[in-house]
Amino acid sequence: MRSGVIAQKVGMTRIFTDDGRHLPVTVLKLDQCQVVAQRTQAKDGYTALQLGSGLAKVKRVTKPMRGHFAVAKVLPKRKIAEFRVSPENLIDVGAEITADHFIEGQRVDASGTSIGKGFAGAMKRHNFKGLRATHGVSVSHRSHGSTGQCQDPGKVFKGKKMAGHMGNVSVTTQNLEIVRTDIDRGLIMVKGAVPGSKGGWVVLRDAVKRALPKDVPLPGAFRLMEEPAAAAVKEEAEVETPVEAEAPAEAGVEAAEDNKDSES
Repeated sequence: MRSGVIAQKVGMTRIFTDDGRHLPVTVLKLDQCQVVAQRTQAKDGYTALQLGSGLAKVKRVTKPMRGHFAVAKVLPKRKIAEFRVSPENLIDVGAEITADHFIEGQRVDASGTSIGKGFAGAMKRHNFKGLRATHGVSVSHRSHGSTGQCQDPGKVFKGKKMAGHMGNVSVTTQNLEIVRTDIDRGLIMVKGAVPGSKGGWVVLRDAVKRALPKDVPLPGAFRLMEEPAAAAVKEEAEVETPVEAEAPAEAGVEAAEDNKDSES
């Protein structure tokens, strides 16, 4: 079991094949997808990798998370997700996963938050037929009709399909095909539609219902951060001490020295 990736949805386009066919694809971008922490069996009771993607402003990150990122020597991340992996597929903290983590033709599962549609009726939300257009039906042609029973049990069961808020829920689309990858730009192109709007975060994993191809990289495709770069990241991630706090102490020392000069 390998780690997945956190990608950002760029939009949809199409790719032309050698035989002239065109394939609709969704473009996903890896924005500095790095390993932030490891979960081990000895310490946490399970084996997993915590990944972070995107660059967040330091002022918008809580102090505990600042320390968490500083320990990992990575810049603050906008999106964090955890992936269960096998013990032999653990990746070093700070490593950046690249687009060739998935290969062309491989099947993946994409999870994202669907586009919110607001309040919707039963016909749009659940594909209900609606009431008849004639023969006594007036005004309520698009209503869902009866929802309960008579005296027994005399109530509407929980979970009944009715009008309500549509969309804005977690959705997983399975067995999507990887059409092409661009390592230099960090792009992954998936055949078909992926849940979510443009700019939304998508979690990409190996397909659960399909066998893993033999030539996929294990434990994954990644590049390690060099030592100078890691040192620079640690300096940026650490919180600087405010200068105003040191000013009163220095002012007090100068005042004491002035008094000694005046007494002498």
